[in-house]
Amino acid sequence: MLRRLDLTGHSPAARGSSAELRRALPRARVDVHAASQTVAPIVAAVAERGYPAVREATLRFDGVDVPEPRVAASALGVALDALDPGVRAALEESIRRARVVHEAQRRSSVDVQVVPGGTVTERWVPVARVGLYVPGGIAVYPSSVVMNVVPAQVAGVESIAVFSPAQKEFGGLPHPTILAACALLGVDEVYAVGGAQAVALAAYGDPNFGIEPVDVITGPGNVYVAAAKRLVRGIVGIDAEAGPTEIAVLADGTADPAHVAADLISQAEHDPLAASVLVTDSAVLADAVDAEVERQVALTKHVERVRAALTGEQSAIVLTRDLEQGLAVVDAYAAEHLEIITAEARRVAERVRNAGCVFVGPHAPVSLGDYCAGSNHVLPTGCTARHASGLSVQTFLKGVHLVEYDAQALADVADHVIALAEAEDLPAHGAAVAIRLSPTRQT
Repeated sequence: MLRRLDLTGHSPAARGSSAELRRALPRARVDVHAASQTVAPIVAAVAERGYPAVREATLRFDGVDVPEPRVAASALGVALDALDPGVRAALEESIRRARVVHEAQRRSSVDVQVVPGGTVTERWVPVARVGLYVPGGIAVYPSSVVMNVVPAQVAGVESIAVFSPAQKEFGGLPHPTILAACALLGVDEVYAVGGAQAVALAAYGDPNFGIEPVDVITGPGNVYVAAAKRLVRGIVGIDAEAGPTEIAVLADGTADPAHVAADLISQAEHDPLAASVLVTDSAVLADAVDAEVERQVALTKHVERVRAALTGEQSAIVLTRDLEQGLAVVDAYAAEHLEIITAEARRVAERVRNAGCVFVGPHAPVSLGDYCAGSNHVLPTGCTARHASGLSVQTFLKGVHLVEYDAQALADVADHVIALAEAEDLPAHGAAVAIRLSPTRQT
């Protein structure tokens, strides 16, 4: 089922060139630029007219009319009361574990004495307000509520608004499990708005409906959500332009092919554009995984979606000469999720540079991270793990420097400041220092 890409020969890609590898490796074709052209009029309309433009877009795209976007507190309570006890227990444990990990990410202020009388303090300050997007299309993601809300709360964000699509089958409200997760986390500002219009509403707000604009927007979504985030970036901060989900598995002959196949299928279940990639130096394992994929796909619920993802151009089995080349391949691929199922897996994992999250060994599947590992599942996709990180407490903090110098410390460095100001032909910069010194220096 999965196509085979052989990098064991002597092609440029096989030699490990990062540029060649990036071109050779499978990747979903997602054109955020084209989507941006589609959603730009929607974003502009929301910026100009506020929620009335959002309401029109929701009726057009979701087929539901939502006169009042904010979900009533009573609806949140009803959803929580009706939540299946097993699901509630699972969400509570997911929240607990996420808090354990994210609490450890808190950052303390740092005071640095540069010279006697001169200090620089770095303070970490939470943004005031965030908009957290939770998808509601092919699947339902209460886990994304957890992953967005917990780090924002731990960071100390005072105002949190969740946006999730209105669902016709639920009377124009978001999915009740989404609402229940919000209630569990104590989030009472929830809007029944999805898609590009939700991103625009979060960015611009609408005072007529009591919706204040946010400072940062986070959370995954489809290509139109990603495009809208690109358009409002600068007006607000964003976490990333999330694309289709990805899993790469770096495995050797010690891996269990049934486990590998199950993990590839688990991510293919998300979306027909989801990418599932096995990188291995074992042709025997590759053949066994292929056979297991065929067997397990026939047994899974979302067969058509899974088959579309696994047979798409974004998915493949990549054969390498050895584990060393395999590491070069996964670093070039920079997967959202990377599993290492090899001998001495921890040692191998510590050599990985580019991945959103690395799952080490045979007992740490990606689905554990999706729900209950304690890690965050909002991760960089589309090769952006080369430079970006997953969602964390840091996403919601900003560093602010406090600079304190007394008169002597300023006098001691004044000549250097003035010299640099003159070198840059900015004499007023130097004058702003000179005027603070003795009268003989005020020239």
